[in-house]
Amino acid sequence: MPASPEHVRTERAHAPLPSRRTVLAGTGAGVLAAAVLPAAARAADGAPLGEYDVVVVGSGAAGMTAALTAAKRGLSVLVVEKAPTFGGSAARSGAGIWLPNNSVILGAGVPDTPAKAAAYLSAVVGPDVPADRQRAFLANGPRMLDFVMANSPLRFRFMEGYSDYYPDLPGGLPNGRSIEPDQIDGHVLGAELAHLNPAYMPVPAGMVVFSQDYKWLNLAAVTARGLAVSTECLARGTKAALRGEKPLTMGQALATGLRAGLQRAGVPVWLNSPLVDLVREGGAVTGVVVDKEGVRGVVRARKGVVIGSGGFEHNAEMRARYQQQPIGTQWSVGAKENTGDGIRAGERAGAALGLMEDAWWGPSIPLPGEPYFCLAERTLPGGLIVNRNGARFVNEAAPYSDVVHVMYEKDRGAAGSHIPAWLIVDQNYRNRYLFKDILPVLPFPDAWYEAGAAKKAWTWDALAGQIGVPAAALRATLSRFNAQAWSGNDADFHRGDTAYDHYYTDPNVQPNSCLAPVWVPPFYAFKIVPGDLGTKGGIVTDARARALRADGSVIPGLWAAGNASAAVMGHSYAGAGSTIGPAMTFGYVAANDIADA
Repeated sequence: MPASPEHVRTERAHAPLPSRRTVLAGTGAGVLAAAVLPAAARAADGAPLGEYDVVVVGSGAAGMTAALTAAKRGLSVLVVEKAPTFGGSAARSGAGIWLPNNSVILGAGVPDTPAKAAAYLSAVVGPDVPADRQRAFLANGPRMLDFVMANSPLRFRFMEGYSDYYPDLPGGLPNGRSIEPDQIDGHVLGAELAHLNPAYMPVPAGMVVFSQDYKWLNLAAVTARGLAVSTECLARGTKAALRGEKPLTMGQALATGLRAGLQRAGVPVWLNSPLVDLVREGGAVTGVVVDKEGVRGVVRARKGVVIGSGGFEHNAEMRARYQQQPIGTQWSVGAKENTGDGIRAGERAGAALGLMEDAWWGPSIPLPGEPYFCLAERTLPGGLIVNRNGARFVNEAAPYSDVVHVMYEKDRGAAGSHIPAWLIVDQNYRNRYLFKDILPVLPFPDAWYEAGAAKKAWTWDALAGQIGVPAAALRATLSRFNAQAWSGNDADFHRGDTAYDHYYTDPNVQPNSCLAPVWVPPFYAFKIVPGDLGTKGGIVTDARARALRADGSVIPGLWAAGNASAAVMGHSYAGAGSTIGPAMTFGYVAANDIADA
């Protein structure tokens, strides 16, 4: 029998929240470590490597925005970066940026207001995030964006139609608030372009593709607009080539533009220079210990240190300690260098930690080499997700973080029942839509099948056998799903009830662009695991991005932003770019707070 009717929003609303004890777990251990393990944190340990007003740890969106802001406020700044490349996870991403009331969306006619934004954010994050932090984000986000455009070559585009993730909540906008970087010429960086962290999914050769275009590229074989967008992407690429440019978009453009801003401001970025620890004197943070290209030394910070070093998604020990099983570093698409270095250093300095059990989740396929974060594939009509019992359990088109929250919540009571799950589609779906970067009709790589990430069969029962679910249950689920698809009404999980549900769908499919029957053989199944874009827990901060102890007191000299800090989005996700928008904003807030002191 199919799962009982319940909407994913119900799951979200009733998911258990961590207690204060859980949020602050490890804080006492961090204070103890700061007391008994001070060797790496003494300024006398290691060669002196310099002195700056501000040291920023990490060259992602948070770190580079903080560094640019501090430099333009007249402070001397150094960025230290663990990786041999700059840009972090932001450079790998689609670089959506969620910033209510910014000048780009207002210029595009988006009917946003401060009151709408405040009501929406409050409804999304609930009581998990202090109101003053919410206000700080909403007030400073538009200022940050204008500052970045005034002090770098970056320009931005409105992602029209990319709905807020909960458009039915008070203040939600069905047409969205998200923006993304406009095209930029990589030659603006000169030789430094060689150190840009590569994209998670490279743009097809000869094309210039924006994040917003992928919605239509998925539909190029079945819609006139999809074909037109594909043609435009190719035309952009041709024009850029004729001009002798190196065209970059999405995260590659964002990281390039911020790095160019730092070049113009004369801010050095030390690559291959991981943080070892924070220098602490008299209870205050006064610098960092780093391994600069293999040489350990101390950099003094006269005014402050900003931690923007990303999350801990690739630290297996931390994930096992803080997060629910099954969990794995191999399911994350975050930058591989994100192992929680800044978070652990902050904890040793006495910082409280929050949201450590959560991440920027998304249903992912564990393909060989690297996981694939599913966006359109689980939403397009003609597919559904089932658990070990062969039953649906979620609105497949819901916000990606919610889908994984439901997977974990339901797996808690019966380990292995919902992780892994399986995305099932048919040949009709396969003939119509792009899947990852595989064009319609073309076969999937043999390596996908060999890795167990994909299965293929000519009957429902045979597919059930391959994925290990009861054949009779899968038949019942598919029969019920197909009946609902024909009618256009998903009475079980309400797929298609919101504007967000319809973003990655096929407008030619009626009466519900989210739903089509699964009935044309052969049938395919793809293993679904709880992947992520990065973790969202870290150093607890206040509205000024200052690091806080468990008792709420401020740690002098220490600020944090981005995924090294506990997210202003709490356990939720307001819209596309809810990671990068706050990361940049609180990097900006931190630098201004330092400069204002």
